[in-house]
Amino acid sequence: MAANNETGAIQPVAELAALAHSRGALVHCDAAQACGKIPVDVGALGVDLLTVVGHKMYAPRGAAALFVREGVTLEPVVYGGGQERGLRAGTENVALAVALGTAARLAADDLAAGRLAALRDDLHRRLADALPGRVRLNGPEAGWQRLPNTLNVSIDGTRGHDVLAAAPAIAASTGSACHSGVHTPSPVLTAMGFDADRALAAIRLSLGRWSTPADVDTAVRALGSAVAVR
Repeated sequence: MAANNETGAIQPVAELAALAHSRGALVHCDAAQACGKIPVDVGALGVDLLTVVGHKMYAPRGAAALFVREGVTLEPVVYGGGQERGLRAGTENVALAVALGTAARLAADDLAAGRLAALRDDLHRRLADALPGRVRLNGPEAGWQRLPNTLNVSIDGTRGHDVLAAAPAIAASTGSACHSGVHTPSPVLTAMGFDADRALAAIRLSLGRWSTPADVDTAVRALGSAVAVR
């Protein structure tokens, strides 16, 4: 992963790719979470393959792209289909391809603003002020080492799913979307060395293109009230 999908932690992909290449291995990077949020340069990362997923940056679902470094040979998924470089048969979805390209361009134009990181940090600060001594950041302390749109925190003395159930004004999760509804400690947080209580208290809050300071106000009030009644 270029960036973790629960904590937003940006991974040392270039270092890992260099280690893998020193042993003769190819490296595929899942950049679904990172593309559209931070600059992603396949040359700087040194990876052989890299996946971009459209719906993570507001393109329609079903649109994705795979970067393949020159000289890397892939086994076709379905044989035939010379129009897709022999990698799979089937008619290209031109509309989705155009949508993915447009979404990528719009996301790139928005990268330099720094707006999301400021909102993320304001949300973190205000939650910590509202619940003094109880909010624990899950991920690197330095904001630049995390995705600008992702804030993962544990609130001492709570269970994340109970807090979110008591805060219907916001849409959030206790982990990655692919594990939503599962009330067990996050494998990611467990691997980071956190105990079960902290992992079960985790809440992942995500900001997006249309998030505003008013949304931060709503989230802080809703979570503060939800924790107060626990």
